[in-house]
This record gives sequence, structure tokens and C-alpha cells, in this order.
Amino acid sequence: MADAVSISVLDDFAAAWNRHDPDAILSMMTEDCVFEASRGPDVKGTIFTGRAAVRRGIEEVFATFPDARWNNPKHFIAGDRGVSEWVFTATGPDGAHVEVQGCDIFTFRHGKIAIKNS
Repeated sequence: MADAVSISVLDDFAAAWNRHDPDAILSMMTEDCVFEASRGPDVKGTIFTGRAAVRRGIEEVFATFPDARWNNPKHFIAGDRGVSEWVFTATGPDGAHVEVQGCDIFTFRHGKIAIKNS
């Protein structure tokens, strides 16, 4: 399966988020990627579709939490789906410390991340 995504891709993806590097993040995502952010008005939070919108969503996360880190990531992959578990730490906009355990659910296509559901 030439287009399979490996754990190392999810390791690299997590590292790019921790570096706050939108270019590296987007390089691992499909052109028509989707980022389902956990915060927002819809059941799935806010949905960003396409690279320009996903970049905007990523940049909003970094602007809201300038010291954001996703710690101790653990990943697993099953076919075209994957999950990353992590502990998110940051300073919130009000100056309060934020620490929460969470996960991302991924859908892969052609060796890249098509959907990131936070």
C-alpha cells in the first residue's frame, strides 16, 4: 500500500504543531484538507475546508494560545484512519493555565492527512 500513512508522519505532524509551523503542517495535508477545530459554534466546533481556510484555523489556534504544546503524543493507525492522543498545555487568553487531555481523529488519503478532527 504505497499511500499508507505511518506513525512517523503523525510524529512529524505533532512536532510541526509544537513548532507552530503552519507550512510544515499543511505540507502533510491534502489540497482539499479539512480541519474540524474543537472550538466553535457547530457540533464539530469550527470546520475549516481547503488549505487557505485550514491555515487560517491553525493560525487562530496559535494566536489564541501562543505557547500551545501537545505533549506526550501517542498515535495509532488502522487503514485510512488514525488517532493521536496528547495532553494540551497553554496559557489561555485570560492568562490562566490550560491543561487538557485530548485526541485528534484523522482520515488519510494518498499518504496525507485529509481530515483532522480535534
